[in-house]
Amino acid sequence: MTTRTLSNGTELPQLGLGVWQVQEGVETERAVTWALEAGYRLIDTAQAYGNEASVGKAIRESGIPREEIFLTTKFYPGGKDARVEAEKSLERLGTDYLDLYLIHWPQGGPTWAWPGMEAAVDAGLTKGIGISNFSATELAELGKVARIQPVVNQVQFSPFEYRAGLVDACEAAGVVVQAYSPLGTGRHLDEPVVTRFAEETGHTPAQVLIRWAIQKGLSVIPKSIHQDRIVENFDVFGFELDEGAMAGLDGLDTTGGTADALSASGKWWS
Repeated sequence: MTTRTLSNGTELPQLGLGVWQVQEGVETERAVTWALEAGYRLIDTAQAYGNEASVGKAIRESGIPREEIFLTTKFYPGGKDARVEAEKSLERLGTDYLDLYLIHWPQGGPTWAWPGMEAAVDAGLTKGIGISNFSATELAELGKVARIQPVVNQVQFSPFEYRAGLVDACEAAGVVVQAYSPLGTGRHLDEPVVTRFAEETGHTPAQVLIRWAIQKGLSVIPKSIHQDRIVENFDVFGFELDEGAMAGLDGLDTTGGTADALSASGKWWS
């Protein structure tokens, strides 16, 4: 497993399991258990997902030492105090600390919740703090007032949503980009360019899409509830895409290399 070193010194695995839209209970427990058995050491959840308790149960019952697992959850910005909500997350997860705590999206503006995020670090509730769905402009606004700088920006990212301007802005600010929905929630798996490179490399379309993001230097958190696909998605470190394949996938971008995290029509908050 390769990692990215965050600005706070911690190592972020480049590949993890996301559990967005995975049901609380057995479905989440199985997915996390299968991922940990396959070698994943990054698990990403959120207060808004409603499955933190099941994530925590699977981690505890895995027998893997907590310090070997990188655990992320996210502050739901409909709440009022990020530090208080972090304490509630820890109780649901059944752990003493988070490795990473993100603002899930910039509802109400990019800066108001940050003092509570910093307070969560000061209280020892999390090792690092970051953001999700923040544009380059919103990241810059936050950077001007932050006492503790964000270490990660988690955004929708794939060859079809190749937000090159946002990646450049994040890297310049010392922020690692983490890709969610790298498979387009399945939409991108049948794209002819993707399937062609899959056939040429002897790998699956999902593996090609994940490998592309890893070679871009990102951390990637594909989601699946199927054991075979969870295992398949992890098997991306034994091959590389050549320059032609990378360029071909780059050419699928529909965002114009945007520095935005989502299009205006894609935002789910006001």
